[in-house]
Amino acid sequence: MSTVRVRSPAFVVNLAEAITCYLPAVGSAACVSSTNDGTYRRLWQSGKGQHMPRIARASRALPKYRRHRASGQAVVTIGGKDFYLGPHGTKVSKAEYDRLIAEWLAAGRRSLEVADESLTVDEVLAAYWRYAKGYYRKNGEPTKELDNIRYALRPLQELYGHTPARKLGPKALQTIRQGMIDRDLSRKVINRRIEKIKRCFKWAVSQEILPERVLRRLATVEGLKAHRTEARETPPVRPVDDAVVAATLPHLPPVVADMVRFQGLTGCRPGEVCMLRPGDIDRSGKVWTYRPGSHKTEHHSRTRVICIGPRAQQILMPYLLRDAETYCFSPGDSERQRRAGLRAFRKSPVQPSQQGRRGRSGPPRKYRTRYSKDAYNWAIRRACARMAGLIEPRKPKAPEALPEYKRDRAEYNAQLKELGWSPNQLRHTAATKLRREFGLEAAQLVLGHARADVTQIYAERDLTRAAAIIQEVG
Repeated sequence: MSTVRVRSPAFVVNLAEAITCYLPAVGSAACVSSTNDGTYRRLWQSGKGQHMPRIARASRALPKYRRHRASGQAVVTIGGKDFYLGPHGTKVSKAEYDRLIAEWLAAGRRSLEVADESLTVDEVLAAYWRYAKGYYRKNGEPTKELDNIRYALRPLQELYGHTPARKLGPKALQTIRQGMIDRDLSRKVINRRIEKIKRCFKWAVSQEILPERVLRRLATVEGLKAHRTEARETPPVRPVDDAVVAATLPHLPPVVADMVRFQGLTGCRPGEVCMLRPGDIDRSGKVWTYRPGSHKTEHHSRTRVICIGPRAQQILMPYLLRDAETYCFSPGDSERQRRAGLRAFRKSPVQPSQQGRRGRSGPPRKYRTRYSKDAYNWAIRRACARMAGLIEPRKPKAPEALPEYKRDRAEYNAQLKELGWSPNQLRHTAATKLRREFGLEAAQLVLGHARADVTQIYAERDLTRAAAIIQEVG
């Protein structure tokens, strides 16, 4: 039986599961099936008058505990290798069997031995991807970290997928990093993606898929330093001025405008504003408390409590008259308010033909139950564009007009990036105010940070105080 190694389709399929693949055939047919080590064997080839049999998926049963006739010992075969457990039928042999099966299942049904020299980077990535899909989940749904891992590992798979994993070294990692620089990724993004590649190989070492020396070689590649490389630098997130926010509010939908006001008063994260529900708020005291159903640091077993003062309570009151599990800020409510405003400010009378017009056919349009962080951000960006008089270019239907549209779109995005602001800046503004008026510890408590050094990233230092001190000192 000949064995042919096929490039592992990383990030697409689970290589640990048996895959039956029927090849197109005219007059003859063939079937290949994957094995545990990621290779594909030709199982059968038709001859004259034969029919291609149906091959069932591999059994998910555990390797059997059995007796070796020649020696009388208990034996189990895992990944094509026999493991002798001791005298057959004894408690010691059965305990050893249980231990090996537990390790095998924990390793994702892979061989328990350290991989051979032919193990490729593709196969390591496929194994890590299986692990990541099960690990990076929240409330039963995959998190965005999976997308970040995919973007980080993709250039490694494209350049070095067929390379033996043991031979991957610092030069390969530096080549991947240079490619990211050439694609104009920012320095911080590049450093994060390189760290994710190292994390992948750290996991492989912990599972005894690769020897430790591979990880030690990759660890010698340090992160890019600020202003010492060709990588693009990004400006830090700064607080947004209250006057800019006030000028933007009239151009926002009323629902989004209330979200901005609420976030500015409480200093909460954009995602915490979007998922606010009446049932998450404790209104028993003068200061209400809001406990989000999900938050950024819950995987560290930390609780998040947001205090809501009198001014923020007044903003929320109209949105609390709904079911306890319904989100307060809904795109459907915003759209209904927009249409009601258009009808109220209509100048021409409704024509008789329009009064008897039927509504749109089919089911009514469905809106999301709540704003997402991205939708919240884009609503603010569009309001900034309207405030600045920018006109968003529309995509043409004619293919020949696409190049001009792309140039106009790029110019529009550049201007919007320069003039606009994001919801994250509201949190920085609140942190700066709290630090200036009540001190660093107060800002740390309100923002929900575990360490004060994290709060200092959000809260700008008050240089006016330093200037007053210097004026007194001389």
